[in-house]
Amino acid sequence: MSTAHASPGDYSQVPNPEQALKYAIRHIAGDRVEIVEGVITPVSPSWAHETAIDLIREQIGPRMRELGLRAGSGNLDLPGTENYYVPDLAVVPAELAKTEGALLPDQTMLVVEVTSPSNGDTDRTTKRRRYSQFGAPVYLLVDRQERTCTLFSRPGRLGYTLIEGPHPFGTPVRLPAPLDLELDTAGFS
Repeated sequence: MSTAHASPGDYSQVPNPEQALKYAIRHIAGDRVEIVEGVITPVSPSWAHETAIDLIREQIGPRMRELGLRAGSGNLDLPGTENYYVPDLAVVPAELAKTEGALLPDQTMLVVEVTSPSNGDTDRTTKRRRYSQFGAPVYLLVDRQERTCTLFSRPGRLGYTLIEGPHPFGTPVRLPAPLDLELDTAGFS
């Protein structure tokens, strides 16, 4: 009696490959990683990248506290896909910020991605499409290579239906309700 063995790379016996992959990346020691269209990608932003995020946090902080919101770079799951994102910044209701697990894009109030030379196209196209499909109400793209900001809102299955920009750095960008504030983009370069 012979026992059949699965060949290397045969994952047909894995009960749920999507869940297994998402579980595995949360347990990689020492690194933060995300999954973009099935590709495991390390998240290691530069100081210039982090400066843009910090400037946004400073500007939206007072309004967030008024509204009972919190900001962070916690995990966002896109169920049913091979995607598990670590946004540069996500604004969520304070009660959801206590969640140990991942949130869903439609639970956010704002998602911000800042491009890097290695991932600019991913932030400009793939993530923008996926955030819209999964209902993130507002997506702000800070494109450091193009030196522009673009605000996407009104998500739909085929993409965002309202696009404001691209605006050159230095042009104020108005974040819609509930944040409802003007963002100074001069220091993003």
